Amino acid sequence: MSDFSKSLSVSASGLTAQAQRLRHVSENIANADTPGYRRKTIPFEIEAGRNGASAVKPGRVKLDRSDLERVYDPAHPLADETGHYLGSNVDLVIEIADAREAQRSYEANLKMFDQTRQMSSALMDLLRR
Repeated sequence: MSDFSKSLSVSASGLTAQAQRLRHVSENIANADTPGYRRKTIPFEIEAGRNGASAVKPGRVKLDRSDLERVYDPAHPLADETGHYLGSNVDLVIEIADAREAQRSYEANLKMFDQTRQMSSALMDLLRR
């Protein structure tokens, strides 16, 4: 496996992992007001590739086990006798920060992929001369 294909493989695995991370962050944001919803997180794992090229892969989705927010709304159908119900444990500030971090990581991997492709193309042009 050439160094170009190793580089493309590593950056493609990063693109895939960050895309999945963004998908879970967007699910968290969409369900921020859903009663009983627990925030989803996704860890990344290093996957030993062939010929020395490592890659990143998303692990199993985990649910955040922090306490759910107690919301006071006696008119809500899920409210108990004290007028409270369990909301979600999604913090929109954290989710927006995670989304920005994932977006920037995705863009960095995309730039690496594009740079490798351009270098490979330039090398092929030199070899044709």
